[in-house]
Parts: sequence; structure tokens; C-alpha cells
Amino acid sequence: MSLYCFENHRTPAQLAEMQALAARGICLFCPDGLRQHARQQVLFSSRHWSVTPNEFPYRGTALHLLVVPHQHAADLLDLSSEARQDFWAVLGEVRDRYRLTHYGLGARNGDCRLTGATIAHVHAHVLVAQPPAPGQPPVRMRFSGHPGEPARVPPGSA
Repeated sequence: MSLYCFENHRTPAQLAEMQALAARGICLFCPDGLRQHARQQVLFSSRHWSVTPNEFPYRGTALHLLVVPHQHAADLLDLSSEARQDFWAVLGEVRDRYRLTHYGLGARNGDCRLTGATIAHVHAHVLVAQPPAPGQPPVRMRFSGHPGEPARVPPGSA
């Protein structure tokens, strides 16, 4: 399986970025990939995790952060016990630094072709919606994919 699940891209720019990284054999979310990427800024790190803004944030988010483990794994439960414990401290740091009073938390585990993820390196999304406005759709995160088929993203949800 590839490092990237191209069929789950949401925008042409995201697909182009995924293809360029794959061609160079780079996992964007492994520590060297994050450190060397021109646009994917690491906001802060712990011993086991890095926090970065999503370069392709979901529509309707005021804040979309990714909490990315340094260990390459496809499932949170495959991480070391120390990394799993450290996750909660990092999430608390995110909440405190950004003074969050509400947020959504999502992670896709396993085969990215089936989960809707774009990269085969587990990570958690911290999502804060924009203030409600008339006609504004809610923030949506896909948790399924359809191998061999183009991504089915409802209009207005990417």
C-alpha cells in the first residue's frame, strides 16, 4: 500500500501535494517529513507528538490542527504506551494554548483506503467550527472510503 490514499483527496492542490510527496517517498507526517516541508509548520512538539495546522483545513473550521505521532503507525493502538499516554497531555496543551471551550476530535485508524484518510500515518484532528451563520454547513469529517472509487465528498463539505 502507498503512503497516500489518493482517492480520498478533497482538492486538486491536495492531490498534487500528495503525489509529489509520494514520488519522493516522503511520509509527510514522519518527523523528517514535517521538519523539511516548506509549508507544514510545526507549532509545538512533545517527546512523542507534533502539532501542526492542517494545510488543507475542512470547510467551516476556524481552527483545524493535526496532532501527529512521531512514530509511524496506521492505528493509535499500535503506538507505544508512552506515546498513547503523551497524547492526552498534548491534547491538553492544545486546549490550553488555544483557550478552547469546545472542539471536535477525530482520528481514522487502519487502512486509509477504507477510513477516508489521505495518509497512512495515524493522526488526530482537532476541529473548531466557525461561529454559526445562516446557510453555513456544519463541519464534516469523513470516516469511510471506497477503494477503487473516487472520493464521495458531499458538495460544500470539503
